[in-house]
Amino acid sequence: MAAGEVETAGSAEQFQQLLQHKDGSLVVVHFWAPWAPQCAQMNEVMAALAKEHMQVTFVKLEAEAVPEVSEKHGISSVPTFLFFKNSQQVDRLDGAHAPELSKKVQRHAASSSTSAGTDSAREDLNARLKKLINAAPCMLFMKGSPKEPRCGFSKQMVEILNKHGVSFSSFDIFSDEEVRQGLKTYSNWPTYPQLYVAGELIGGLDIVKELEASGELDAVCPKAQNLEDRLKNLINKAPVMLFMKGSKQMARCGFSRQIIEIMNNTGVDYETFDILEDEEVRQGLKTYSNWPTYPQLYVKGELVGGLDIVKELKESGELLPVLKGEN
Repeated sequence: MAAGEVETAGSAEQFQQLLQHKDGSLVVVHFWAPWAPQCAQMNEVMAALAKEHMQVTFVKLEAEAVPEVSEKHGISSVPTFLFFKNSQQVDRLDGAHAPELSKKVQRHAASSSTSAGTDSAREDLNARLKKLINAAPCMLFMKGSPKEPRCGFSKQMVEILNKHGVSFSSFDIFSDEEVRQGLKTYSNWPTYPQLYVAGELIGGLDIVKELEASGELDAVCPKAQNLEDRLKNLINKAPVMLFMKGSKQMARCGFSRQIIEIMNNTGVDYETFDILEDEEVRQGLKTYSNWPTYPQLYVKGELVGGLDIVKELKESGELLPVLKGEN
């Protein structure tokens, strides 16, 4: 295929072949779905970027058509973009953010070429790291997630923070090699996990253990708002609440898209919460309601169910009375 055009990966084999660029050049893969209008828009954005960045390989991969690749790379919604160099993932972008996609392509393409580009990329990376460090009052950069730590030190850190009721957000450094390496230099701290409070580095596991032993940890770290209270407030935010991937305007998975179509046809007012924007709510609500998947529909604070239940209620003619609280 000619330079400046977007390639298509229709199988896991094609995907692997397209990643194997020996020169270390950038490969950008768009995991998309034909039913999502935002994916069509981002395909147009990608086609324009392909003409601008001839040295970059742009690839479209239909997420649901090649599930083994999507599952391997943790694709749970569309659009999602993965960035590769030498067959290794170096970055990721979830959602239809054209300016951010353009910025990331520019940065990674530049870091493959000129030294001037490298300086510019370093400045961009530092701005990104600063934003991540300040993303929450207390930020933990770790291997894995609080639910599934992927090293012993990260596991111990999470256990200590949870034991003290600390409210923290986390970033999985395995998901982004650029952040993983860049943060070591930015903070002059060579190992993980790393804990930040109000944008300032507190330290790693040993420091946190010392703070715990001296009784200072509770003073340093912000206390958690009770998650259960937070979930109750969210569930009762509106008479009809839908927890989904994406929003009314932009569903980011097929199940969420289907339930939105059903809800819109009822004419009943409802509000939505995007679980992709808040990992704590996403995981916590599964336990709170004992319902393992999304979307989840609530009426007057009570769980109705997911897509299958809503479809059954629609077919039996019971959906409208349920939504109006008549049942």
